[in-house]
Amino acid sequence: MARHDIYNDDGSADREHCPRCGDTFLADHGDRQHCGKCGYTEWE
Repeated sequence: MARHDIYNDDGSADREHCPRCGDTFLADHGDRQHCGKCGYTEWE
């Protein structure tokens, strides 16, 4: 994924970071957000 797809012009990100890892973004799967690094999942 390209850097401009994740970060805004001011350097902020629209996606949430994983609360366990801290440096990984959560992937949005529609009904849940998932961390591919540690497996943390938030159901919506």
